[in-house]
Amino acid sequence: MAKLYFRYGTMGCGKTMQLLQVAFNYEERGHKVCVIKPATDTKNGTKLLTRIGPERETDFCFDKKVNLYTKISKEFSDVRCVLVDEAQFLTPEQADQLLLVTVKLNIPVIAYGLRLNFRRQDSGFEGATRLLQIAHNIEELKTICECGRKALFNARFINGKLMADGPDIIIDDGKSDVRYDVFCPACYEKYLEEAK
Repeated sequence: MAKLYFRYGTMGCGKTMQLLQVAFNYEERGHKVCVIKPATDTKNGTKLLTRIGPERETDFCFDKKVNLYTKISKEFSDVRCVLVDEAQFLTPEQADQLLLVTVKLNIPVIAYGLRLNFRRQDSGFEGATRLLQIAHNIEELKTICECGRKALFNARFINGKLMADGPDIIIDDGKSDVRYDVFCPACYEKYLEEAK
């Protein structure tokens, strides 16, 4: 039986790189895959880019209105695996539709995304919350903080200042210096205190 996998981690832990590796492994063995991402992620257009170089064009980007089960069953029913980048941007309904892909089409789905937003809450990412509830298999991908400990939290900096509040999604608009970093709980608290 096919399964729905949710592989989550902080920014910079290699989620997209791992997705590209899985796609390569399937294709190297002659199997077709479907690589998708939400249109909410506008930073690279329709491409998936990694920090260390590899990139790939998606098979399609989708908005919140697309029924993923319907689209995949009509246009990609011959694939051996569906790979989803930036899965935190799914709607809860789209996460459920991906589960249907595994149940009704018997196609494994591997979704990669953030578990928490920059406020350290999962409620900011409904897609991630729903995947944590329904995925057959949940796996954490890890990276390290600047101090060397395991990074748990994504932090947003605007013009060099840690932001503890604001909208869930800000992709660099060219007007402010927006950057994200990852920290262990101790370092996050240190930066939070300095921002007050």
